[in-house]
Amino acid sequence: MPKRQSINGRNPRHENPIPNASRIGNLIMSSVIVGTNPGTRELPESFEAQVANVFAHIRHDVEAAGGSVDDIIKVTFWVRDPASQRAALNTEWVKLFPNSESRPARHTQALTPGGRSLVQADFVAVLGSEEA
Repeated sequence: MPKRQSINGRNPRHENPIPNASRIGNLIMSSVIVGTNPGTRELPESFEAQVANVFAHIRHDVEAAGGSVDDIIKVTFWVRDPASQRAALNTEWVKLFPNSESRPARHTQALTPGGRSLVQADFVAVLGSEEA
């Protein structure tokens, strides 16, 4: 087995020769995740729909790598207007990570203008980590 493993699962998303994520040992790092509809490259118009899709892609990618959302240690988001879009982001965040005592770190920053994408993300996960 190669040291590094490309992760795509059932929904490869990139047109370029880039995997959805990459895994070495128990470490997973995703490529950029945009809010396209699962299984297509269609991008919904609304921020809320794009955010929901991003969270679905995060779940898909970590599970395709053999993990679960409980293995995610950090998520970074890029959005057009962090202040006004934080509530929609938080709604999906709490759905995916309901336990307030066990959530990944998160950083949200402004998305560079241009393009149709209203939200982008990436994540880091560590598989099989045990509680200290």
